[in-house]
Amino acid sequence: MALLITDECINCGACEPECPNTAIYEGGALWALNGQTHNPISNDFFYIVPDKCTECVGFHDEPQCQAVCPVDCIIVDPAHIETKEELLAKKESLDLMGR
Repeated sequence: MALLITDECINCGACEPECPNTAIYEGGALWALNGQTHNPISNDFFYIVPDKCTECVGFHDEPQCQAVCPVDCIIVDPAHIETKEELLAKKESLDLMGR
C-alpha cells in the first residue's frame, strides 16, 4: 500500500523529512525516480509518490509521516494496495536505484 495525503493537508511540512524513501514532496515540486524527473502530483499541498512509498516497511514499525502529521490527513491510498512482501520488494528496488 502506498499512503496518500488528502486535501486536508495544512502544508506544515512535518512529514517530508520523516520519509526514508524521499517519497514526500511539497505541492508543485517536481519529483524524481531512477534519474528521471516527473511533474508534481499535486500543486496545492504536499503529496506522496506511490512508486516510492513503502509505508516505512523495512525501516520502521509504522509510517513515520502518519506519526508526525498534526491533522491526520495521511491515509492508505485505495488505488495502491500492496502486501508487506510487495512493499519490501519495492524498498529493495529503491535501495538498488539509490532512490
